[in-house]
Amino acid sequence: MSPIKFIIAIGLSICYQGAAYGQPKPQQQYLQQVGTLDSLYSETLQEYRKIYVELPENYNPAQNEKYPVVFILDGEVFLPTLTNIHRFYSGGFFPEMILVGIANESHRMRDFTTSKVTQMYGRPFEQDNGEAVNFHKFIASELIPYIEDTYPVTNFRTLIGHSYGGLFTMYSLLYHPAVFSNYIAIDPSLDWDDQHLLKAAQALIPSQTFKNKSVFMSLSGQLHMQDATITLENVMQDTTDFTLFSRSNMAFANLMTTNAQNGLDFNWKFYPKDLHGTVALPSIRDGLISVFEWFQMEHTDEINNFDTPKERLMEIVKYRQQKLKAHFGYAQPPYPEELLTMSGYMNMDIGQPEKAKMYLEFALKYYPQSANAHAAMADYYENTNNTNKALLMLTKAFDLSGDSAYKERLDALKKKK
Repeated sequence: MSPIKFIIAIGLSICYQGAAYGQPKPQQQYLQQVGTLDSLYSETLQEYRKIYVELPENYNPAQNEKYPVVFILDGEVFLPTLTNIHRFYSGGFFPEMILVGIANESHRMRDFTTSKVTQMYGRPFEQDNGEAVNFHKFIASELIPYIEDTYPVTNFRTLIGHSYGGLFTMYSLLYHPAVFSNYIAIDPSLDWDDQHLLKAAQALIPSQTFKNKSVFMSLSGQLHMQDATITLENVMQDTTDFTLFSRSNMAFANLMTTNAQNGLDFNWKFYPKDLHGTVALPSIRDGLISVFEWFQMEHTDEINNFDTPKERLMEIVKYRQQKLKAHFGYAQPPYPEELLTMSGYMNMDIGQPEKAKMYLEFALKYYPQSANAHAAMADYYENTNNTNKALLMLTKAFDLSGDSAYKERLDALKKKK
């Protein structure tokens, strides 16, 4: 065994022993804890409502950075799924965001359904329902202002709902499109009240403008509860109540796709191997990737090519900056700080100092309060024998963070001068 492998093996052994025999602290007894509990009183609903808030892993309050925000209905169920997907895909496929799970343990049918019914399938129906108007008022006039006052969010918002929550999501799009930028409706219950919302949409969709709005809708695979021969190709010919759900969703999707003149970016997907209860997981992932497709990085082949001229790389960075501003509606750093500093170090290592300086200058420009960005630029100046500027950068890094490691580097560099 090589010395390096031996050291790694010893290190892992120590870690495993510590995990096995050390007494864990109370906060270390869980593999994952998701969502900090918060609440607010709603004058509209006349009750307290619980929410769960998950901040980005890289959140640093000292940097005063604000994030887009995702609101997910049935948050007590779906926030863990949303959080895991966000951790895997954010940065490359969609931005880092603040996630808000709206709890709906008690009144989901009342809050999510869009019209009042007293009968269902020919039988009396007495459960509270049909108050989506009030619930949307709570979200728009109470919850969103509370989140904006309490957490570092921007006004770029995404709404996600499943089943009745998907019905509410489509209601929000049709009647209050300005509140959210993105809508993800997962297997929405558009059969509600004899397709009441679908019928309303047939008048609203062709006549309204949905510019800069994105929608993703999913449909689970069980098109007929009792007949496996029903497929996407023949379901619209069925007239039984067993296919009303799937037929309603497909009619809604067709309405959206045939009215592209309204400016709506609409995508939908069929999940043949998923049931109504399982389709949420793949839909959240695919939905976020879909509505944020424009966020994905472009020209990565040129960025990764060592022969790409610095001038072309600058064009790519500036283009992305303009593109993000156009979609978000406000200025946004084109790349994460870590990517810019990493690119700077990589170009230093391969002997391309001008490109290294360019990336590190971008890091300083877009993250001016970052001690790490200043320390990286100090490394560049030290590497190019510009001790005075290296000292200035390290001084700024120490002033921003108070980290003693920067002070030690600063003192050592002064001694070399």
